[in-house]
Formats: sequence, structure tokens, C-alpha cells
Amino acid sequence: MSNSNITPVGIKLHTKSRQLELSYDNGESYSLSCEYLRVYSPSAEVKGHGPGQEVLQIEKLNVNITAIKPVGNYALQLVFDDDHDTGLYAWPYLYELCTLHDQWWQIYLDRMSEAGASRDPEVQVLKL
Repeated sequence: MSNSNITPVGIKLHTKSRQLELSYDNGESYSLSCEYLRVYSPSAEVKGHGPGQEVLQIEKLNVNITAIKPVGNYALQLVFDDDHDTGLYAWPYLYELCTLHDQWWQIYLDRMSEAGASRDPEVQVLKL
């Protein structure tokens, strides 16, 4: 896809369902949960400063987006209700989040399971 095709033509935040809907000029449309967007934030706080430095984000099940700020013509800054607001979602990265959703979501769930962690802040996981 060319750069012009990875720029969304429609962006809608559904706060009740905690979903961000993105539509593209080729007819593709995606709905991403705020949780997914938060745990895959492009910020250094989440990604680290290099391979292997990623920080697993736990207890983000109920996180929501409180603001969407355009950054030039190349990205969005998402502000989450857990006070996370760093990291710019450049158009190519946002499109990757859309098209690789199923694969990346499963990786996240597997990492959570391996860590014995929970997506829900009200659930404590014990390993015996």
C-alpha cells in the first residue's frame, strides 16, 4: 500500500464499547480496542529502547481513550484514561496494528499467560 492509502479517511472513537474505528479509502475498515492500542503503544515506556526491552502492560482491560490529537499529517497521539499519553501512532504503525491484529493480540495473550498476569485490574492471578 502506498503512504496515501495507509492514512485513515475516517476515525471514530466509540467510548462506550472502548473501540477506535478506522476506515481507509480502499474500503477497508477496522475496529481496535482501546486495550489493544494501549498495550501496543509505540512509546518508549512500552516498547523500551531496543529489542527485548518491551514492558508487558497488564490490567488494561478497562482502559479508554479520552482524547485523540492529530500530529501533523503523519500520526495520532492517543490520550488514555490511565494517564498514558506518550508515543505517536504514525500511519504505517497504525495500519500494522489493524492488519496484524489477530497475530499481535494472540502474542499479547500468550505473554500475559506466561507472566501469570491479568488483563483485568480486579483479578489477581496466583501461580501455585
